[in-house]
Amino acid sequence: MRRPKMSLWVDKHCPKSLEKLDYHEEQALQLKGLVKQGDFPHLLVYGPSGAGKKTRVMCLLRELYGSGTERLRIEKLEFHTASKKRLDITTISSNYHIEVNPSDVGIYDRIVVQELIKNAAQAQQFDVNGQRSFKVIVITEVDNLSKSAQHALRRTMEKYVSTCRLILIANSTARVIPAIKSRCLGIRVAAPSIEMISITLQNICRKEGLNMPNELGMKISNASGRNLRRAILMTEACKVKQYPFTNNQEVVVPDWEIYIAKTATMAVQEQSPQCLQNIRERIYELLTHGIPAEIIFRGLLKNLVKNCDGQLKAQVTYYAADYEEQLHKGSKQIFHIEAFLAKFMALYKSFLQEMN
Repeated sequence: MRRPKMSLWVDKHCPKSLEKLDYHEEQALQLKGLVKQGDFPHLLVYGPSGAGKKTRVMCLLRELYGSGTERLRIEKLEFHTASKKRLDITTISSNYHIEVNPSDVGIYDRIVVQELIKNAAQAQQFDVNGQRSFKVIVITEVDNLSKSAQHALRRTMEKYVSTCRLILIANSTARVIPAIKSRCLGIRVAAPSIEMISITLQNICRKEGLNMPNELGMKISNASGRNLRRAILMTEACKVKQYPFTNNQEVVVPDWEIYIAKTATMAVQEQSPQCLQNIRERIYELLTHGIPAEIIFRGLLKNLVKNCDGQLKAQVTYYAADYEEQLHKGSKQIFHIEAFLAKFMALYKSFLQEMN
């Protein structure tokens, strides 16, 4: 007897077409119109995490090519540097598109960008019966690509524009070079409002045959930081922990968020070299468990400023911006996070001494 396929709600209830998107409906109509125009440009889709960028891109691909884009396969491609170093990178593809994150190979991302697009563009059409004469290459986390990779991307997208289209996905355009931005149609996917998230959660619960109180839906929406993906995961976690739902039910927060909050508390409670060493070990723990350095940094900042008055908060935020920029430019992420915490400790210790 075949067991039913189990999947997380965030995947199970992901919209499959532009018509079924729960919010930004006007933008969905514009995307639908873009497909009907015939000449499809390169796209730069940007917005905060959990806003629905990837969902919209997949809906757009389905609008372009039909349901064949859902038959996905995972492949591992191999590239070589000039020094014969082997690079392995995983791609997700259908007969009509290929999706890749070149930043996975770090400083060698330029090679992946050049070779992957060249190979895909020069190969025959993935499906000769496809609705379009071009292929689509989806590149995620474009804002994390090195400058050399971005310049290579710009040259490649010009060279192979007749046979392929690029859909670039980024959290922010701040670190995307102007040459790429000027060659793409920018589509900003704003974070959904608290009310939009709450309505989406209610709809998902209804499909699951569950009854969610409005108060709990709003509480989860607020706790999610306007990140829809996170809100859906939190709702499912709440259901596992307690059902039927109640208005005063505790919202389940991921363990790593609690760990970051406790790490920030350590920096507030004690400012010493030993404490900084202990914090360093905790940051390593987070990094080794796959929590992105940027998420760790922002989580620490969010919890640290809760203990600051107006003037100190401004100082901490100023230095945070500086260290976060170094975090993106540097290679050893732990150094920049630790340097920021050391700076915070120095500022906070001076603040306490002045208070006394």
